[in-house]
Amino acid sequence: MTTATVLVLILAIIILAGLVVYFARRGQGKGEGVMLLEQRLENLNKTMLDQLNAITKQVNDRLKENMEAIQGSSKNVGERLDNASKVVGALQHKLGELGEATKQVFMVGKDISSLQEILRAPKLRGGLGELFLGDLLAQILPPAHFKLQYRFKSGEAVDAIVKLRDDKLVPVDSKFPLENFKKMLDAQDEEARLAYRKQFINDVKKHIDKIAKLYILPDEGTFDFALMYIPAENVYYETIIKGEDEHSLMHYAYDRRVIPVSPNTFYVYLQAIVLGMKGMQVEKSAGDILKNLARLTGDLEKFKGDFELVGTHLTRAKNSYEDSIKRLDRFEGKLTLAAPQQLDSGREDLPLPTV
Repeated sequence: MTTATVLVLILAIIILAGLVVYFARRGQGKGEGVMLLEQRLENLNKTMLDQLNAITKQVNDRLKENMEAIQGSSKNVGERLDNASKVVGALQHKLGELGEATKQVFMVGKDISSLQEILRAPKLRGGLGELFLGDLLAQILPPAHFKLQYRFKSGEAVDAIVKLRDDKLVPVDSKFPLENFKKMLDAQDEEARLAYRKQFINDVKKHIDKIAKLYILPDEGTFDFALMYIPAENVYYETIIKGEDEHSLMHYAYDRRVIPVSPNTFYVYLQAIVLGMKGMQVEKSAGDILKNLARLTGDLEKFKGDFELVGTHLTRAKNSYEDSIKRLDRFEGKLTLAAPQQLDSGREDLPLPTV
């Protein structure tokens, strides 16, 4: 029942009550009309009470439903808050792990910086260059075809030598000067960069002269050239490729029979050596095969002589066999003819028996 219906009932009750009061004042007593009105009023009161009870019940039901809905919403909100709390906790944990990882990265960066500081020492840089050189040689060449720290009669030791045909040696040096090269890269202005580059070029020229003087020793089995191993491609580019003109370091090195090589070009050079070694191995194998063929040819000629001798003996035996067959046939023929004659002559000479 709506609010408007309730208001109408209340208004009807008020009107009926007014009529009852009106008739009562007029002194009509409790006539039939008054009794009817009272009965109507009582019915209206009862109906109104019923309607109020129904409305109250509906209101209570609605309140109960709303309370249940509110409780359900509160539960969902609580669960979502719990989930949000868990997510926030997990996020805080991840942030903690990220902080630890960041700290570790920072420590690694410090270690790398420390390693760079260590590598600034020229001696240690040279040691790493020798290590990389030895590793590259070991990856490509058989152990019998290279040697590290090869010492000449003069007492000087080259970082490595590569052994080729007839034990000829190719010296390889890896002690490349990098101090002024690094200063050139770190220079803040063009003037300082050019000054450091000039010093760097002078360092490289001195190193080339040292290699040519100490390691190119044909009297001790080396070729008339040596390799200067530059351990980084960018250094090789800045040193050799970038300044390629008639006064470049490359021409300076070639004039002194020193060949600059980077890791990539040295790898190609070693591959060419490997192919040459394979060719020499094939040539050696071909020589061995020719020797074996010559020996087999001699054996074949000897076997051929023996075989022909056996053939000669077989031919003679065959001829002797055929002659023997013929003689046997003639002997058999004579024997056949002689046997009946001997038998007849023997019968004539025998005396007759007496009776």
